[in-house]
Amino acid sequence: MVARSAMMAYEDRVEPRDETLCRTWLFDAAGARHAVTVVNLSLNGFMARSDAPLASGERVVLTLPVVGDRTAEVRWSLGGRVGAKFAQELPAALYPCALAAMR
Repeated sequence: MVARSAMMAYEDRVEPRDETLCRTWLFDAAGARHAVTVVNLSLNGFMARSDAPLASGERVVLTLPVVGDRTAEVRWSLGGRVGAKFAQELPAALYPCALAAMR
């Protein structure tokens, strides 16, 4: 099981990301709203700049253009940056439009 978890973490890390620069809202597990800047995005996750004290494993909701609110799990948080994996992959058909709106 440990090897499988390590492989999944590796696959998450190597997925291609698209650069963005999008100010939006992130809601933490307590429902508090935080301003964030999404700096990269993929179908399965994102990295954002944020001053919010988010913990690894915390469930958050990120508001994105075109695709709306998306639940994600924080994978890491360090030095004003946070990386998270979406609970459900973004719709591939809408991804190019969402990405265009975020640039």
